Amino acid sequence: MPHLNTSGITDWTPGELPDLAGKLFVITGGNSGIGFEAAKILARKNADVVIAVRNAEKGKQALAKLVNQGEGRCEMLGLDLADMASIRAAAKETGERFGAIYGLINNAGVMQTPKQKTADGFEMQLGTNHLGHFLWTALMMGQVDGRGGRVVTVSSIMHKFGRIDFDDLMMEQGYDPNRSYNRSKLANLLFALELHRRLEAADSKIKSIACHPGYSDTALQSKVGNPLFKMVYKVSNAVFAQPAERGAWPTALAAADERADSGGYYGPTGFFDARGPVGDSDVEARALDEDVAKRLFEMSEEMVGEELKL
Repeated sequence: MPHLNTSGITDWTPGELPDLAGKLFVITGGNSGIGFEAAKILARKNADVVIAVRNAEKGKQALAKLVNQGEGRCEMLGLDLADMASIRAAAKETGERFGAIYGLINNAGVMQTPKQKTADGFEMQLGTNHLGHFLWTALMMGQVDGRGGRVVTVSSIMHKFGRIDFDDLMMEQGYDPNRSYNRSKLANLLFALELHRRLEAADSKIKSIACHPGYSDTALQSKVGNPLFKMVYKVSNAVFAQPAERGAWPTALAAADERADSGGYYGPTGFFDARGPVGDSDVEARALDEDVAKRLFEMSEEMVGEELKL
């Protein structure tokens, strides 16, 4: 299975990050799991960090733990990625409250939910994990620092099992929570790579970088809809998973290390990329299909009613 690039980054740790004073990072889902741990890593390096959260109370609790990590400022923003009105309101507020964004980190997500729809009628997992972040990125692109900022998209090792079915993108025929999740994470990676190609064609200095946390012990698994899955994850997390803090290392690398390549994909590089040293990670060949990526990108613009302009 191919790597996307050969950046030369191997066995990466957060200690390799420089001082990030004066750099602003906005992290969706920054109140828990990988997002919160990545926020802590960046805050400890004196970055300014904004956590974009759906639950205000949980956001406040997370913010209280972040504010004393470093010298930068830490703030909170309300954002529900399953509601386009909320996304548009949050984008407007971000423009009013904050300046240039060095790292727009698309991290939040839902996993293996029962068949549900977003506020705008999209299948919940693709609608939140991909389309929500697509609209968010489209609206925020003008605020990303044009001197070398980056858009970071968090995918998953489960992208390797994903399939994009354009005839039934919302999985109306035979919904399956596992296939839906895998599809959404493949869509994340297809988006990140297509955005990279478009930025490169536009001769932009902005980077589009993808990453994944491997198999990490987070609250995401406890929120799945199937009780049997919850039981399995409880056992497998205890036996196989790495801590959430370690799972956040690839996100911090993609977000803040100057050596991270646009068009790169970073994560654990051990068995099945589930854990182990962090560096260039494996990509399923389907994620490299430029025709599929282009079509998905254009369809996403139509579905969310927003062109992603560079």
